[in-house]
Amino acid sequence: MRMNRRSGSALLAVLWLSAALSVIALTVAGTVRGEVDRASTAADDTRAYFLAEGAIQRSILWIQWGRSWPPGYYQPGLPLNFKFPGGDVAVDVIPESSKLNINYCLPAELFRLLVALGVPADHAQELTEAIIDWRTPAPNGEPTPYDSFYLQQRPSFTASHTSFTEIEDLLAVRGMTPDLFYGTWERDDAVQPPRLTQRIGLRDCISVYSNGSLDVNTTPLPVLIAQGFPPEAAAELVAQRERQPFTNPVAIHNLAASLGPLATRLNFGGVSMYTIRATARPRAANGELSDLKRTVSVLIKFTPPESGTFLHIVRWYDRG
Repeated sequence: MRMNRRSGSALLAVLWLSAALSVIALTVAGTVRGEVDRASTAADDTRAYFLAEGAIQRSILWIQWGRSWPPGYYQPGLPLNFKFPGGDVAVDVIPESSKLNINYCLPAELFRLLVALGVPADHAQELTEAIIDWRTPAPNGEPTPYDSFYLQQRPSFTASHTSFTEIEDLLAVRGMTPDLFYGTWERDDAVQPPRLTQRIGLRDCISVYSNGSLDVNTTPLPVLIAQGFPPEAAAELVAQRERQPFTNPVAIHNLAASLGPLATRLNFGGVSMYTIRATARPRAANGELSDLKRTVSVLIKFTPPESGTFLHIVRWYDRG
């Protein structure tokens, strides 16, 4: 009887030990699998970065060729899509003239832009006043009420009261949020199954380099509304270019009936300043495209031939 008790206790101990070892083994296996997946994702992310970088370099070359030998490789308004052995890349070429100049726009234009981006009217009014205060010289050099707010922050600071030199300066303005500046994703329950839709941010709509002309194929809908285009006509313009990009001045002339005198502000392409945004999807060993996407963008300025340089890179964004 005593021997049976000892045998039963030993068997129970072995069972508990086996269970403990099984839990440890499963935990280790899960950790290893997680690390392998994480390493694979990091590798795809790195590959996507270099794919996007290569596509940006090719796009710059094609734009230059398109300028030198029309019709060339690039036509304003037509998308650029590259298929590399390592993956596919979609490239957007966005003239800075497609955006609202944050330093020269009227308060009413800025207010309409914020409302078009989904900002409630009261918040849009407060934010408009804060942005105008930031770019306006302080009266007699005295701090403004907004400066009093900034001085209470940690770390404290004051508004520059000069023109914006970088659009990222807006992140310090009272009332600005990262979601409003960078954009965000929203759940769309109107479709089944529900999916996430992208809401563009303020950074996609403003610039410190815009010259006032509007590229017909890339100007965002909120910017068109901010510039005074009727919302219905602006939405129809965007829907039309999504179906078929505009490729000749005659197409713009035909818009005059619905847009009126504002149609004269529309043109093709830009002058010298462009944002080139490349979104890459790497290709797996089996030939299928990865679910991972990475966007890289660059703000460039094409320089005149007599300058002796081809272009000047103003800003580079590893995460576009």
